[in-house]
Amino acid sequence: MNQQLTFAPADDGLWEQYDQLATRAYGHPIGDIIHLREHADLQVAVRGGRVVAGGLGLLVDQFFGGAPVPSACLGDGCVAPEERGDRLATDMVTERLRPLIDRGAVISAIVTSSTGYARRLGFEAPTGVLAWAVATDDLKRSFASEDFEVEHGLTDEAEALQRDLARQWNGPVHRPTWWTRWKQDKSNLTTYRFARPGHPTAGLLSLTTKRHERHGMRLAVHDFWADSQPTAAAMLAFLGRHNTRARTITFRRGALPPYPTLLHGLRHHRNTAEAWHPWMLRILDIPEAIRLRGWPGDLTTAVAMEIENEPGDWRRWMLQIKAGTAEIVPTHVEGQVTLTRRQLAVWYAGGYRSTTSARMAGVHAVSEKALTTLIRSTAQFEPWLPDHF
Repeated sequence: MNQQLTFAPADDGLWEQYDQLATRAYGHPIGDIIHLREHADLQVAVRGGRVVAGGLGLLVDQFFGGAPVPSACLGDGCVAPEERGDRLATDMVTERLRPLIDRGAVISAIVTSSTGYARRLGFEAPTGVLAWAVATDDLKRSFASEDFEVEHGLTDEAEALQRDLARQWNGPVHRPTWWTRWKQDKSNLTTYRFARPGHPTAGLLSLTTKRHERHGMRLAVHDFWADSQPTAAAMLAFLGRHNTRARTITFRRGALPPYPTLLHGLRHHRNTAEAWHPWMLRILDIPEAIRLRGWPGDLTTAVAMEIENEPGDWRRWMLQIKAGTAEIVPTHVEGQVTLTRRQLAVWYAGGYRSTTSARMAGVHAVSEKALTTLIRSTAQFEPWLPDHF
């Protein structure tokens, strides 16, 4: 490792080298490296003419408070096994973010099993991520479709429904035009639409099936978008009708929205949940991230805050919210609420559902009223990221 390490955007040759490196590092091919070539930014680390680390970055919008916020979504990063242990992954994240920040990213999201280094960089998980499994017979017994009709295939109307519903959560990707085709080709998805006769599309479900090694098939849900409880019940009833072929319905990690349809609807609560590594968020540009986010239209307030900029570097800010807009500006006023970089990310995503949860997470406040107002300002929508990158 005596040769100098350099960082660079990948040209054609470096793309191919990184594809080979990722296959070696992960132990299997990573198809997205090729599939996303037209849409992703790839930054690599090179030593002696050889790619030793890298990762993809997507500049897409994520919805927060109902508004799209430009986000640097990082994925498929790796370091050559022989280069590990020298903090190269940390340096690589900085290099991967740089061009995306130049193009307008004000926040960044990452999904990684190595949460320790992500936290050192200011990323934090706003919510847990679960994969659910439910006995298909239980769905058949517990849910009815009423008068909903089911049609196969994706339409412009269904995509518009997905975008409208995505705005009602903190975190979903405002999917670019190429996103759906990428996911369909990658996972061989089959899509169904749900609507009452003569009414617009009210639900969207995408799933993938694989042949079971003994009998029937394995069925996994990737998209579950419903505009109401009856629509969700009809979608679960439809899944229950697969009971003769699939013993269990799996909801891919994060695919099932965090609403209590299963809890309130199942007769037998035999559903199981498996925890996955969470999605993590980092605020890259505090003033712009605040300005671009959506805010409650009925809230008018000002809260003095002290926020960690870098480890050991604390700055004072005044957050002002009025008529659905907000700005945050430097101030000399002593902060009423103190947030680390990681706590700032959780608050931004609506991850603190109460002042109690915020205090249990270590948020310090000298004013209970200020903390209550601050938590309320981002808790209008719950955090949920069903999209994977």
